[in-house]
Amino acid sequence: MMAGFGNGTRGYPRSRGRMWSRTGPDRATLGIIGAICAVAGFFTLGIVLGPAAMACGWLALGRTWSGASRQAPALVAFVLGAIDTLLAILWLVGAATPGNGML
Repeated sequence: MMAGFGNGTRGYPRSRGRMWSRTGPDRATLGIIGAICAVAGFFTLGIVLGPAAMACGWLALGRTWSGASRQAPALVAFVLGAIDTLLAILWLVGAATPGNGML
């Protein structure tokens, strides 16, 4: 009578109730959002969109740098976000110097 009790998910322990919530954006979406932020940051608000692209790219990469074919948008977002942030900082430093030169 009770022989089948508890054996419903025995072969697949992660099939029910043990995985994280799937309501948030997944890694592929974060990579694409980061890449869009990085490209848009070259044209406007680089000091804001650059770090946002880096954050999205870092979160999309997870904990590994391997598997570049799956994580190409995430890696592009991280690298372009870093370049974008660096250029925005250089532009701000150049605008703060006497004479308003680039450096």
